[in-house]
Amino acid sequence: MISTAFLFVDLLNPEEIIKWGGLTLLLFIIFAETGLFFGFFLPGDSLLFIAGILSDSEYLSINVWVLVLLLTVCAVAGTSVGYGFGRWADGYLKNRKENFFYKKKYMDLAQDFYNRYGMMAFVMGRFLPIVRTFVPILAGMVRIEFGKFFFFNAVGAAVWIIVMVMAGHLLGNIFPTITDHLEIIVAGMVLLTAIPLIISWQRNRSVEK
Repeated sequence: MISTAFLFVDLLNPEEIIKWGGLTLLLFIIFAETGLFFGFFLPGDSLLFIAGILSDSEYLSINVWVLVLLLTVCAVAGTSVGYGFGRWADGYLKNRKENFFYKKKYMDLAQDFYNRYGMMAFVMGRFLPIVRTFVPILAGMVRIEFGKFFFFNAVGAAVWIIVMVMAGHLLGNIFPTITDHLEIIVAGMVLLTAIPLIISWQRNRSVEK
């Protein structure tokens, strides 16, 4: 049981994902994490950052700008699928029982973020785990005009991908030995991206009280 848990955690390690699955698995995970409701636990931010570091290497032998383009297309496509799922599954999600993959608090978090930032939620929300998965589903559920949604969706995807991948790529070029410390980088990024979510969760609890 313990070995299975460690295997599951290892499979979510961005470095292992890229070294084991290469470009194909990388693209699929970014597609799934940005719009499929069961993909919220996937490591999007850290995966993009590590992909930037490992681009043009034996593990990811692809030009960084081609990589950015492919990832942006997958992120836009994944979010568009999330929007379509939200339109189709409106009543289903409202009445669905909670489980590991779906909890009402995830939708509440996305709703709060959208109420606070409007259409910019599809740009800013890209940098927040869980929010970037559930905001497009919420957009479909409330029937936001698809043309407007798609524009902000594409802008958000491009900004997110370029910032995360190029930050990793530039850092890897400046410090070539950084690949020896990827575990520390991943742990730091997980903590960093969790801070806004913790703040939002505590704010929601305060409002409920």
